[in-house]
Amino acid sequence: MTLPPPGPEVAPSVPPPAAVPPRTRRQRVFAYRWLLLLAAAVLGADQATKAWVCARLPYPTFGPPGQITVIEDFFNIVNVGNTGAAWSLFSGRSTFLALLAVATLVAIFAWRRQLGLRQRPVQISFGLLCGGIVGNLADRIIHGHVIDFLDFHFGSYIYPTFNLADSGICVGVIVYLLHSLRQPEDQSRGE
Repeated sequence: MTLPPPGPEVAPSVPPPAAVPPRTRRQRVFAYRWLLLLAAAVLGADQATKAWVCARLPYPTFGPPGQITVIEDFFNIVNVGNTGAAWSLFSGRSTFLALLAVATLVAIFAWRRQLGLRQRPVQISFGLLCGGIVGNLADRIIHGHVIDFLDFHFGSYIYPTFNLADSGICVGVIVYLLHSLRQPEDQSRGE
């Protein structure tokens, strides 16, 4: 029995994959729209409220008679400076904390894919976080300290004074932690 002479091989008729055009800069930025919008909103609200406080209250103002009492014995608006981090940790280390803020923003950008920043809940959390980081960083650069003005009292306990940027950072971290804790459950459902 003889075999037919070798000839050209016939490839199956599968069309080649369609080339995906590269994404434009606008499309890449739009993919992070929730992060950018929330960061801008937190930064804008933070800086606007701080400007309002600085225009109304001399620095430093803590306690009567200069404070603005919103709810008697509970909530006051004051004007104090913080050269440290939350609860005045690392007090007097404003330059170090400013450099740490810049490094954190660079790290978030560098690891944006690993952090899952294309997911909406992650964008929301990092939008709040980044807006707060930039708001406090702006204060450190402009004033040499962070402007804190929200002053709450719970009986004899005085909660550390804070600002909207601090709130954005805290809420952003909480949203990210909750999302991260739910994530393994969500992945196991898909298997």
